[in-house]
Amino acid sequence: MKRKVFTTVVFVFMCSLVATGAAQGAESPLKSTSKSPIHITSDRLEAYDDRALVLFSGNVVATQDDAVMHADELYLYYDKEKDGKKVASGVTVSAGKIERIELLGNVSVKKGERTATGDKAVFYNADQRIVMTGNPVMREKDNVITGDKITVFLNENRGVVESSGEEKRVTATIYPEDDSLKKDKNKKPQGQVN
Repeated sequence: MKRKVFTTVVFVFMCSLVATGAAQGAESPLKSTSKSPIHITSDRLEAYDDRALVLFSGNVVATQDDAVMHADELYLYYDKEKDGKKVASGVTVSAGKIERIELLGNVSVKKGERTATGDKAVFYNADQRIVMTGNPVMREKDNVITGDKITVFLNENRGVVESSGEEKRVTATIYPEDDSLKKDKNKKPQGQVN
């Protein structure tokens, strides 16, 4: 099967929902350099210290700054060692030791007017990379981009949308802003004196 790859400046702008927020100069909602805590609520929490895993399930809502993430389940995998020593409890893991976060089922990530949805999203902390699969869709206002897999490289300020073949190709519907409307709003009516 041929693999189609579509990368565009518009996509990078839209990906700032989960990437660097370049359009607004904001930090990523998941980027490990953010000083803000990730606040997670769910119906259930299970900690598996032997697997370095904390599982949140049932109506999961994770927030960091103004980003809101929803999913059926959130798997937080952490590094059990700190300075060569074992960490005592996985529930008190610091954000700097997160290895990856997996969001599963009815995934939605929203920041401002930007929204990404899909069946699964995985944030890889070491690579600063997010991969969304399972009918991923990215939206900003009326602009929409779809494919089989969306990958956002946080440190590189770029993204890639891929499709698996001819049956389902990458699609983008983009509505350019009309600068002439902005100019017309600033234009004074004829005959008006300052």
